[in-house]
Amino acid sequence: MKFYDREAEMAALKRYEALSSENAQMIVMTGRRRIGKTTLIKHSFTSIPFLYFFVGKKSEHLLCQELVEIVRDVLNEDIGDFTSFRRLFEAIMSISKRKNFTLVLDEFQNLKIAGEAIFSDIQNVWDSNKEDSRINLVICGSIYSRMKKIFDDKDEPLYGRATARFTIKPFGTSVLKEILCDHNPDYTPDDLLTLYMVTGGVAKYVELLMTQKAFTRDAIIDTSIDIGSYFIDEGKELLSDEFGKEYGNYFSVLAALAGGNTYRGDMTSYVGFETGGYLDKLENDYNVVARVRPYLSGEQSRNVRYYISDNFLNFWFRFIYKYRSAVEIGNMEYVKKRIESDYEVYSGLVLEKWFRQSYMETGEYNIVTNYWEKGSKGEPGEKNEIDLIAVNEADRKIVIGECKRNESKINRKDLAAKSVRIAEHHKGWAIDYIGLSLKNMI
Repeated sequence: MKFYDREAEMAALKRYEALSSENAQMIVMTGRRRIGKTTLIKHSFTSIPFLYFFVGKKSEHLLCQELVEIVRDVLNEDIGDFTSFRRLFEAIMSISKRKNFTLVLDEFQNLKIAGEAIFSDIQNVWDSNKEDSRINLVICGSIYSRMKKIFDDKDEPLYGRATARFTIKPFGTSVLKEILCDHNPDYTPDDLLTLYMVTGGVAKYVELLMTQKAFTRDAIIDTSIDIGSYFIDEGKELLSDEFGKEYGNYFSVLAALAGGNTYRGDMTSYVGFETGGYLDKLENDYNVVARVRPYLSGEQSRNVRYYISDNFLNFWFRFIYKYRSAVEIGNMEYVKKRIESDYEVYSGLVLEKWFRQSYMETGEYNIVTNYWEKGSKGEPGEKNEIDLIAVNEADRKIVIGECKRNESKINRKDLAAKSVRIAEHHKGWAIDYIGLSLKNMI
């Protein structure tokens, strides 16, 4: 698949590459696995010698051997043999005082496995040599919690050392349209929605589906749950390193969320243990869960819902993890039937997210969210739910939208009636009540 998007990131990375010819740069790049960090880096740094080193879970000695070979091959520098990463990094920094080059350390967080003191060693060597260095040092990591601790914790040695920080996001809605149109010009809204539902715009997942010619709704679903599919074990692969030994409890909480238990109390009842601590870590330490309050509610409001941020993980926990007994015996037809029976409801929720994201991507609004009022005690569910609230405070305008798969089910009068509290709060503003359906995706 050809390289898509990332123009802004590439331009910024090239700018730092150019700056490294005069001053050492330390660029930190994070983003979930499969998001395309390595591909972006390789497309961006093309003007000076480029050393790429994947930090495997190996001993310090073996890592040194591998990196020495790369230095010899790319920079034509015979620097000897090393068993200490500190000494090797000193040698590399010494070379950078007379040569300008890029060094990428991918999956950087794994260095701690090789030695507890390595991050302190890197900090000491960096601080001692950076003034005279011309290195473009690019540090990548995909274990969010560990990278956050390394560079955001004030007690960690590398805190405050980064010249620039990049967080790589999934492809946006317009890029997904472009990709699918390139492969299937006659795609339907449901084809596009299913691509978004399964991949969330994660580059690797999109590439896998496109190379396997899964361009339609049915083909995307079939490919994602086929026996031997890359996607079957992907959820566990992604998260087991993050959660460690407690992954079972975290998986239970995420399964509850994917099943529609979005309130903390409902989740606790579903899993049978208190979920507050897990939710806090899932949100703040692991960046897997988002906490959402309805528009107009204050920070202290207890009307809070939780959602899995990542579309793929939500899909994986709702269908693959939930029906793992069928998966384990290879009964993927059973899983497919469950997806088909739930598709209308589940894809409707994904459609709401699609339009909220689309409005965020326009750059016209400073707030894009949704709205609901909690029912009174004894009342079932919420009332006055509104799928889309997009606010431009500078221009005093607001969009209030209802999202339905079927346009005929949208009732703008009902939407206006549900929005009375919001309208009263925005007297004198331009208010646009809109309906959004599948046909508005294209």
